[in-house]
Amino acid sequence: MLEALTGTGLAASAGLNAYIPLLTMGLLARYTDAIELPSSWAWVSNGWTLTILAVLLAIEVVADKVPMVDHVNDVVQTFVRPTAGGLAFGAGSSSETVTVADPGAFFGSHQWVPIAAGVAIALCVHGVKSASRPVVNATTGGLGAPVASTAEDIGSVIMSVLAIVLPVLVLGVLGVLVWAAVWVVRRRRRRKRERIGSVETRHLFG
Repeated sequence: MLEALTGTGLAASAGLNAYIPLLTMGLLARYTDAIELPSSWAWVSNGWTLTILAVLLAIEVVADKVPMVDHVNDVVQTFVRPTAGGLAFGAGSSSETVTVADPGAFFGSHQWVPIAAGVAIALCVHGVKSASRPVVNATTGGLGAPVASTAEDIGSVIMSVLAIVLPVLVLGVLGVLVWAAVWVVRRRRRRKRERIGSVETRHLFG
């Protein structure tokens, strides 16, 4: 099951930032022995691939920290992050790492399963991220956008590294993401009730 946790952690990381898990895998595979990508995923560690991912990451890091621009970026990333999550899960779950010696034994011949699972996981995490940002911007006047974005980037890096080096700890990080999802839902419901109450008050005294 460790390969499943590796793939899950990388896919969840892609839901926060599409490029960090792929770049992390590529760099570690190219320059360390922490992960050995199978031949079908060797392109992830290619020099050109790493360069392109680094450029896209730089653009994402800047865009995600500017209020309003971050919302447009999240709309665009609705297609990118799930795709990256599918790729990250597929590559990570089929790779040899410091904790997984026989990655092919888990999914067998059903190679589409990890990619589909990665897409679903990344899409769910992306949904929570996208829903939370308007709440953060509204409650902080936009000042919380760079702070929230930086925290998400750091979380994505930590999740990616843990997924490869110590995948058991991914469960703890996933617990934090579930808590964040619950917080976002409750906060949005509270803001909706406050808006409805404000409208009713204006109608009553208007």
